[in-house]
Amino acid sequence: MDSEMTVTFPGGRKVTAHFNGFEIRTDQCLDSGGDATAPEPFDYFLASLATCAGYYVLKFCDSRGIPTDGIRLTESWTRDGGNRLERVSIGIQVPPEFPAKYRKALVRAANACSVKKTILDPPEIVTGIVDS
Repeated sequence: MDSEMTVTFPGGRKVTAHFNGFEIRTDQCLDSGGDATAPEPFDYFLASLATCAGYYVLKFCDSRGIPTDGIRLTESWTRDGGNRLERVSIGIQVPPEFPAKYRKALVRAANACSVKKTILDPPEIVTGIVDS
């Protein structure tokens, strides 16, 4: 199945992706010449990891009738000296009443995230010129 996303340049350092009726707006920070009106593209990458894991946590809990009140994910990351992403950690905070028997399974569910799987087995990425 093929899909397509279109990217436009609305001005300044802003770049917008258009996909399935949605607009994903990005900007750069002030230090990079942007207006800081939207997240930077890399912020969306990090958010996609956390929200994808969150979706699998939600699905796991829903399928077992476990309330998600009090459950939240926190994501942290480190970079090396060259600003390369070195490590991403996702913590799943559960309330005391979360069933102990499901703790390991909840981590397995979060690890089923398709974004994480794509990073671990990356697709071929091809960039080229397309004449209009």
